[in-house]
Amino acid sequence: METLKPLTDFFSAIEKDFRIGTTHIAIYAALLQFRTGKGFINPIEASRYEITSIAKISSPYTYYKCIGELSKYGYIKYEPSFKKTKASKIYFLEE
Repeated sequence: METLKPLTDFFSAIEKDFRIGTTHIAIYAALLQFRTGKGFINPIEASRYEITSIAKISSPYTYYKCIGELSKYGYIKYEPSFKKTKASKIYFLEE
């Protein structure tokens, strides 16, 4: 199924990446779920509140740390808005 390809690609990529933990996986899966609801657009515009509620993460620090690391490690491109009223842009890096 083509809609699962980004998730299966992600799991293949992180298989030997010791830096990735369960919270990173939860956030990435939540981003994919959010993207699905938006019609598979790239980039998505999402706020921390939208993603943390899907990922079941309560700590803003944990969210920002993990999404920053996902971007730093090359799994996504994260462009924070730094404004509470404007969503951040998150790009999915297609293989």
